[in-house]
Amino acid sequence: MSPRPARYDAVADFYTSGWPDAIDDPASLRLLSLAEPIAGRRILDLACGHGRVTRELARRGATVTGVDVSAALLAVARQAERESALGITYVHADVTAPERPWLLPAFPYDVVTCNFGLSDIDDLDAAVDAAARALRTGGTFVCSILHPCFPGVHHVSGSWPEGGRYHDEGWWRADGELSSLRRRVGANHRTLSTYLNTFRRHGLRLDVLAEPEPPEAWTAERQDAARHPVFLVARCVKGE
Repeated sequence: MSPRPARYDAVADFYTSGWPDAIDDPASLRLLSLAEPIAGRRILDLACGHGRVTRELARRGATVTGVDVSAALLAVARQAERESALGITYVHADVTAPERPWLLPAFPYDVVTCNFGLSDIDDLDAAVDAAARALRTGGTFVCSILHPCFPGVHHVSGSWPEGGRYHDEGWWRADGELSSLRRRVGANHRTLSTYLNTFRRHGLRLDVLAEPEPPEAWTAERQDAARHPVFLVARCVKGE
């Protein structure tokens, strides 16, 4: 059974034009650094979208599988693979579905990555369960998200709705003038403790927690942003 239509299907052209292959944002760069060593390893990229991080992992020498629920974004990723083959396998699947034929227990992954994807997934518990099941013992799960404590600045929406509270979890749609993506697809807000406790519940032990600062050019126009954490990147290790 094919996955249900995804929120990103309707904004695929906008998203792929706004987030090109060049990876220079601090959160994605930190995610890649925490995924090291990359060369020669089997890596699963959850919520891979149009393959931006997936391709970078492959260029660094990994054998990569990308999984996403958006058929439109995967079409872009597969076209890029046809034009410049990196040996990437792309799978159209809902990572939270009970049936996961794309998970191969006999060939577990060394690393699972998820770059800014967890807030797009409604069922966090099922997504983290999939990541944990995909990993070998001692393997690492590396993810990046908008910092759950980021309240928003000026015309940039934060992790939760204006007028809301940090402790109020749930899906919402941003209304900040400069929050172009989240105005279209919305996001799931969860507290930091919810994320860390979910990782722990599925046998993923926190190894490194990083809070990279946004680029200077970004904060120069939004000086209040420098007063708050904006990004969160975590690396967890799968235990016995």
